[in-house]
Amino acid sequence: MSLNAASDAARVARTRQRIMEKGFELFAEHGIEGVKVSEVAKAAEVDRSLVYIYFPSKLDLVIAISAHVWEKFNLPHYERECLETQTAAERYEFWLDSFLELWREHRDLLRFNQFFNVFVMNEEMTPERMEPYTKVIGELEKQFHAVYETAKQDGTLRMDIPEQQIFSTTLHLMLAAATRYAVGLVYQGGEPEEELKALKEMLMERYTITGS
Repeated sequence: MSLNAASDAARVARTRQRIMEKGFELFAEHGIEGVKVSEVAKAAEVDRSLVYIYFPSKLDLVIAISAHVWEKFNLPHYERECLETQTAAERYEFWLDSFLELWREHRDLLRFNQFFNVFVMNEEMTPERMEPYTKVIGELEKQFHAVYETAKQDGTLRMDIPEQQIFSTTLHLMLAAATRYAVGLVYQGGEPEEELKALKEMLMERYTITGS
């Protein structure tokens, strides 16, 4: 690749990322339906037509943003923190703690994810268009599969419950609860942090085996 080509590619990558970052900020704060592509372009300081060059439609932009922000968060960070020295139950607990981290540190991501779910439900979706997002979710399944494989060796997770059931239930319950609190759906007097910890403890009690 020539120097000029490399420079152009880097400039395109920076512009594309700036569009996604500004789009994420606006969508997380105001919702996806309520924000126009022209507003994203203005925030990113680019022409509206340039946004459509990189993202053919608003839906493509939204899907790209969702894949980008989840990949950036990389829930959970097994590569750095959960290696062979930990039991499957310990790694599963780390998985649960990652949702608490989402609530504490990344409420904008949770809000965006809620708006994303509503937005895509009202659009004509195909597996091909959703591929950037489903690829990221697929990585989460691969990470959880490693936990389940460890459990086959150390017996600290229940083997009488299918792997996919544990993964799906954990992901949906923890993510739904954290998202609910992030968008402000809290019962009067409720303590989101304590309720998330209680949900974590219930899932630990259901799926892990102590004394192994």
